[in-house]
Amino acid sequence: MIHKYFTEFRTESMIVVIILSTIFIATLFNWLMHRLVKKSLIEHHKDLTGYLFIKHIITALIYIIGLAFALVQIPEFKIVGHSLLAGAGVLSLIAGLASQQALSNVMSGILIVIFKPFRINDKITLRGTFTGVVEDINLRQVVIRDFENNRIIIPNSVISSDLLVNAHLGDNRCCKFIDIGIGYSSNTERALEIMKEEVLSHPLHIDNRTQEDIDKGVPPVIARVTALGDSAVNLRVAAWAKDSSDAYGLYCDLLQSIKNRFDNEGIEIPFPQRSVTLNNPNINIK
Repeated sequence: MIHKYFTEFRTESMIVVIILSTIFIATLFNWLMHRLVKKSLIEHHKDLTGYLFIKHIITALIYIIGLAFALVQIPEFKIVGHSLLAGAGVLSLIAGLASQQALSNVMSGILIVIFKPFRINDKITLRGTFTGVVEDINLRQVVIRDFENNRIIIPNSVISSDLLVNAHLGDNRCCKFIDIGIGYSSNTERALEIMKEEVLSHPLHIDNRTQEDIDKGVPPVIARVTALGDSAVNLRVAAWAKDSSDAYGLYCDLLQSIKNRFDNEGIEIPFPQRSVTLNNPNINIK
């Protein structure tokens, strides 16, 4: 009887030690990875996508191995523990415990890391609605921080099969079209010149021309008439910035500066007007 109690106490003690050791090792590993990621970001400016994803995978493996060692201490679960340690039962156990959607998220996360349609710190737009900066890619989901500092959680299987816009994939430069309509009686040529002058004078504008374009004499900024509308001549000028953040500021500033120049030089920007006809002339309008 004493031997039986001693054996049970020894088993329980070993399980507690294994659990505590597993938690300690996982915590220590996450702390070391955090220091490595922070150092790489500050000193080398490396892509953090692979670091963070590897951290999630290895942390999960640490807990699986710890669970396997704990199960080995229990006679009834010794076979399961050995199977986990040997690796023969890992896939079947995951398939039995996890749903099809969870497995799909894991595989989609691995494919995202391998093919890199986006990376940590990239600005992406999903479904033309959700825009933000990628903060994290883990085994289940992608975390995006929008411009109001909200976190958008998107499952890996959803984001890997949907259309998205990546503003930083290969080229960070961003083009903004400034579309303005002017009155038919206004000087169209002068309006186009004003739009080009305002773009060229803005400090955030960059010259997007290639050397071949420069050799051919392509102007640094091009403004054109794009349509003859019902009440306005529609003009467009393209302005380039080094990234999407600068492009937004450039766009807003140019709308204001072009409007001010048009006002100063007498170029009309038409607005909708309505004529009201009264069928009964005896009605008094107060």
